[in-house]
Amino acid sequence: MIDTHTHLDGEEFREDLPEVISRAREAGITQVFVPAIDLKSCDTVLSLCRQYPDYARPMLGLHPEEVRSDWREVLSKIKEKIIRGKEPPNILAIGEVGLDYYWSREYEREQIEAFEEQVRWSVEMRLPLMIHCRKAQNEMVSLLKHYKDDLPGGVFHCFTGNEREALELLQFDRFVLGIGGVLTFKKSHLPEVLPQVVPLSRIVLETDSPYMAPVPHRGKRNESAYVVEVARRLAEAYGVSLEEISTVTDANVKRVFGV
Repeated sequence: MIDTHTHLDGEEFREDLPEVISRAREAGITQVFVPAIDLKSCDTVLSLCRQYPDYARPMLGLHPEEVRSDWREVLSKIKEKIIRGKEPPNILAIGEVGLDYYWSREYEREQIEAFEEQVRWSVEMRLPLMIHCRKAQNEMVSLLKHYKDDLPGGVFHCFTGNEREALELLQFDRFVLGIGGVLTFKKSHLPEVLPQVVPLSRIVLETDSPYMAPVPHRGKRNESAYVVEVARRLAEAYGVSLEEISTVTDANVKRVFGV
């Protein structure tokens, strides 16, 4: 299996990263995709991926919660790193990017402009997008529709919505939904929602570690090895084997990311 979204470059893993990677390998996680969230993390992500070549793959972008009035300057520097990243470690995708109005709309206009600029990069560089969206799906979908025919694809990261929201995202036919630990939570409606409207061919696995650890690890630091718990719950929801979940989601990753 592949963990398509993990922040292994974070401070939370500073003390035991080799052990975390080892546990992921032992759990059958064959690759991990690591997104940046700002200019500083672009460097920590690249450093980690150089440390674990062919296992950890970098994604570079500006997270919506990190967008400020200087976003143009920041994006200019991030774009330089992506262009240079055509050499090892090759940049896998543009991310983590998107819109987030959960806490505040203070930088609403800047978030939209920064997101659209990075969407244009995706079209221009033919790199998929890793999209974060919280309390902003209408705005995100409206923006993406302008580029629908040109986008190479990507992931709607951490999907936790309802049937209507899932169908709205599935209209972008080169995109998939990233499913993580929320699927395993007792009050989650995802085990009912997903099989009703989302084909397995449109799902990839993720942890978003160190956040949102799945049951039975909820409340603890999340890590890539725990993606297996997500896969198990997904297999139960769809009435298929764990092996089928692994095979299909890996094929989805290869289709979207070209790896």
